[in-house]
Amino acid sequence: MPVKKPNITLKTVQEFTLKNAIYLVLIILILIVAILRPRFVGIVYSTETGYYEFSLRLFLQNIRNILSMSATRIIIAMGMGAVLITGGVDLSAGRSVGLAAVLSASLLQSVEFSRRMYPDLPALPLFIPILIAMAVCAVWGLLNGLVITKLKVPAFIATLGTMVAIFGANSLYFDRPPYGAQPIGGLDRRFTTLGTGFIGLDGVYSIPYIVIIAAVVSLITWVLFNKTTYGKNIYAIGGNAEAARVSGVNVTLTLVMVYTIAGLLYGLGGSLEAARSGGATNSYGFGYELDAIAACVVGGVSNLGGIGTVPGIVIGVLIFSVINYGLTFVGMSPYWQQIVKGAIIIAAVALDIRKYLAKR
Repeated sequence: MPVKKPNITLKTVQEFTLKNAIYLVLIILILIVAILRPRFVGIVYSTETGYYEFSLRLFLQNIRNILSMSATRIIIAMGMGAVLITGGVDLSAGRSVGLAAVLSASLLQSVEFSRRMYPDLPALPLFIPILIAMAVCAVWGLLNGLVITKLKVPAFIATLGTMVAIFGANSLYFDRPPYGAQPIGGLDRRFTTLGTGFIGLDGVYSIPYIVIIAAVVSLITWVLFNKTTYGKNIYAIGGNAEAARVSGVNVTLTLVMVYTIAGLLYGLGGSLEAARSGGATNSYGFGYELDAIAACVVGGVSNLGGIGTVPGIVIGVLIFSVINYGLTFVGMSPYWQQIVKGAIIIAAVALDIRKYLAKR
């Protein structure tokens, strides 16, 4: 029986490229950096043999660094992704991250540190300050959802207002006595270990804790998006809110839940960012909302709502991490890196609009 040859045409190639463009971009970026700096993919020149050799240790170290850089950003992007799928936006995300970082860090300073914000506070269980930070950010998310659904304020304006308010509240808290607006340091070793520690043999052949946490959050988000009524509802609202309402979807409740859960994720991401960096100030989180939006859009989340996947969001974050790490690896100026990132964002939105027009 003759084997049927695959019918490869220009149209099928275009469709494949359009559908998988985000993955192709990531592969191309890695190839470019690898050509310019082979050490990026673990290829090193051996003076003993006179040949290039593959170093698994170096390769894994670079992968580990990229994943560690991406972990908190992935968590934050998961919250932003749900908001964007509903057709909304959350400009308060970055300031929520900063608030969570300051709150968790201030409650988890080492009891031996001389300049503690709370000198008489005993050592708290690790999870309590993190949960407090997440709860506070969830309240701000709840407020966003209520303002948008009950007062009918556009999401852009509502979250712009809360962005300013959160920064003000965080600055007031950060500037409190006895030491005033001083960077919060001297963090409890348990807390910093959560941000920099790992499971495995050593620092290279291992998996960082924050990467595991980001993976768990991504898995839970995937389940929520794909296996629950909540997930079906957010896609329905993003596709057509009025049609979803007529179909029986409680649009108000769903949107309030989306912004509240997003706040929880910002709180977790901010706490882990403080643990990873070993400190916090009220300026933490500045611009994180734009990075999260960019990662989601590049990862295939439609700026028109109704479209987006968890793997796409993760890939979007990784693309920007590869840009930051890889282009720094090759010695490219940070200013040129910003130009490259901007071009990728514009291309991603243009591709998204093209997909939308093709479907119509």
